[in-house]
Order: sequence, then structure tokens, then C-alpha cells
Amino acid sequence: MREFCVDTHIARLDPRAAKVRSVAGLLKNEPLNLPYYRDPRFARWVNTVLHGIRPAALFVFSSNVAQYVIGPQQHRPRFVMDFVDVDSDKWRQYADTKTWPLNWVYRRESRTLLAHDRRVAQLADASIFVSEAEAGLFRSLAPESAGKVHAVENGIDSGYFTPDDDFPRPADVEGPSLAFTGAMDYWPNIDAVTWFVEDILPLVRDRHPEVTFFIVGSNPSADVTKLATRPGVRVTGRVPDVRPYLAHARAAVVPMRIARRIQNKVLEAMAMGRPVVTTPKGFEGIRAEPGAELLVANNAQAFAEATVRAIEDSSLAKMGSAARKRVLDDFSWPAKLEKIDQLIAGETVNRPGVRSRAR
Repeated sequence: MREFCVDTHIARLDPRAAKVRSVAGLLKNEPLNLPYYRDPRFARWVNTVLHGIRPAALFVFSSNVAQYVIGPQQHRPRFVMDFVDVDSDKWRQYADTKTWPLNWVYRRESRTLLAHDRRVAQLADASIFVSEAEAGLFRSLAPESAGKVHAVENGIDSGYFTPDDDFPRPADVEGPSLAFTGAMDYWPNIDAVTWFVEDILPLVRDRHPEVTFFIVGSNPSADVTKLATRPGVRVTGRVPDVRPYLAHARAAVVPMRIARRIQNKVLEAMAMGRPVVTTPKGFEGIRAEPGAELLVANNAQAFAEATVRAIEDSSLAKMGSAARKRVLDDFSWPAKLEKIDQLIAGETVNRPGVRSRAR
């Protein structure tokens, strides 16, 4: 970052101390995420930048960080808020999968985080979400800020995630393999791979007992690590490069049951020209055609059947090519960054169904 920035402040986060801080949030009417990410040194650095440098614009990523810039200020720069997704709705989904007392904690987090996000959106000059579906959901939850809410999708480096490179085989596995990539201390990912290993993979291995499922990603939780004891499951932990696992997989499996935002893991596998098997939640916000550019299944039996098809059907190579074309057409970085540039500059940006004029 220092190669690109005049100045930086990298705050270290101690998860144990952060959890203790979060407990204090229960005594206040605030989301637990805010004290979790609260850092006095970071706050001092932000204040120094705001009052000393007086920047023309602020670009803030994630509402947890917005707490550093929404206080009273003498100098008010243009403020662009990148929420990414409607995080409060993710906590609502968590609550639906848990029992008391966690479901109470998660519902409280959903309610208080939405109130915080609405306040941030009112103060921001523009708010960004990663898909039109996410932006539309937030507009419905925060109608007072609907006119300032925009969708800016992710981009993918299609030169990096490409099927054209010759990647070495990642492990001593002779049979077909399947791959899931992502941060493995993130609850939606934990839920996804647990569901796959417990309910889907046994059905796949009934047909193909030699198949290996790679769970590729950093910081695997204890629950994920335990999955490595199951037949045909490998948990890699952090790897220097996920591409060899995708390149040699018959399919990328993305069995998301809890999800917000566009799944980068889906886009990366599509860019690699791999068949992708996912759920409806897994390709939300991606304008891909099920059956032609990826396979979609909404229950364990259907997901297993689609995975077996990806293993057996050599004609799905055409699906991989179509998937990569979809990424090239819809998710190039230059087009996405141009819209962010316009928002930072204060230009009016068109969105579906809204007529506007740049100023």
C-alpha cells in the first residue's frame, strides 16, 4: 500500500481483545461490530488526516470503519461509503440458523447494525453496494437515502485468473477433484463446506469413490479442520495460490446457504474456465445463465447430481468457456472503477430506472 499512498496506517487486530470489547457493546445501544473494530490509534490517525490534510474526498470501505469519520467535523469532504453488502441482513440470516441465546444476539446485531448503516448512509454523499439486488434491498430498508444508493459490481483480474497458464497439480491426487475457495473462518463458508461434506459429498462418492474435495483457504476453523477426517476431504489452510486447485478441479463447488454480495469465488472459478456448481444464493447478482454458464441446485440431492454431471460430462468444457466469456463481458475492472471515479468526483451516475444528468 505504501507504494501507492502518501501515508498509511495499518491497525493490527487482536481477535481476543476485540471480542472482549464487543461484550461492552451489549451495554450500549450499538452493534457489537463497532467496538470490535475500534482502535484509538487508528482514530487519531484519521483525525490527523481529516484536520491536517483536509482531503477533498473520503472513500470508506465497510460501515465498521465509518465510525471513524461520522462524528462532527469542521471540514466535511465529499464522503463515498462502500457498504459492499447489506450486512445487517446477513446477521438476520445467521439468527435464523441458531438457537437461543445466539439467535437473540444475532437479531440484535441485525437491528442495531441496520440503524447504524442508515445513519451512515444519510451522512454519505453516495453509498455503494456490490450488486443491484443489494442496492435495492438497502433502498427498501433505508428509503430516506434511496436516491444516493448505487450498485458497483466487483471486478475480476481475468489476466491472473486464466485457464491459459500451465499450473502444477497441487497434491498427490490421481482421481477427479472438486474445489471450494475462501476464508475458512467466515461463517457462511464454514456452513457451506460443512453442508457439502455431510450431505452432498457422500452422494457424489457413491458414484465416484475416488473423488477428492479440496477446501482451500486461510484460517480454517476447528469445525472445518475436523472435516479433513472424512473420506475424500483435504483442508489446505492458507496457500500461496488458489489457481492450481481450480485449474485441476473438475468443478468448483460453491454450496452457499447463507450469502450476501456477489461471490468472488464464483467469478474466479468462472474466469478460470471451470464448471461451477452453486446454489441460487451463490450466483446472486451474477448475470449468468444456469445450465449454460454454470449449474445451479437448491438442495443436497440436486447439488450432488449436478456435481456428478460436472465430473462425468466432458462437454461441460463448453460451459467453462461460456463462463469465462461472461466474466470478461460483465466484470472487467476498468468499467467498474470508472463508476467509482464518477461518484468520488461528485458526478451524477445513472442507475437502472433512474434518469440523471452529470454535473
